[in-house]
Amino acid sequence: MNFPRIAMAAVAAWIAAMGVGYLINDFVLADIYAVNQAAMRPEADLNARLPVGFGFLLVGYFAFAYAYAKGYEAGNGVMEGVRFGVLVAILVSCFGYIWEWVVFPINPTMAAVLIVDSIFEYALYGAIVGAIYRPLDKATPKPAAM
Repeated sequence: MNFPRIAMAAVAAWIAAMGVGYLINDFVLADIYAVNQAAMRPEADLNARLPVGFGFLLVGYFAFAYAYAKGYEAGNGVMEGVRFGVLVAILVSCFGYIWEWVVFPINPTMAAVLIVDSIFEYALYGAIVGAIYRPLDKATPKPAAM
């Protein structure tokens, strides 16, 4: 497993997620969030928590890139990444977004939009990870264990 490439892929996906997330959440989905404002934190509270969220997002992308590398099947990296991202989106949606709709007072439209957005975004981040990650060359000897 190529840990430097995992780290590069994780950081690249994290940077992309912050930019894409800003565009989608602050512009594309702004009207849907406004309709569901009663279920949201006030903006000042949200902004105060963003650094923690960004930090855990980075940890999540390290796990995402590591899981991708563990399952890498030596095919087209970008397409493998897209498939991996869609699978992750299905997991996140079934374990998370649906339950947010069950527990929190968001409308079904918001839940559906979050699921569709999740599939798009995780496919994109999977493509990024797949484009960057490369396994170690089998001919390269591994360092001896101490």
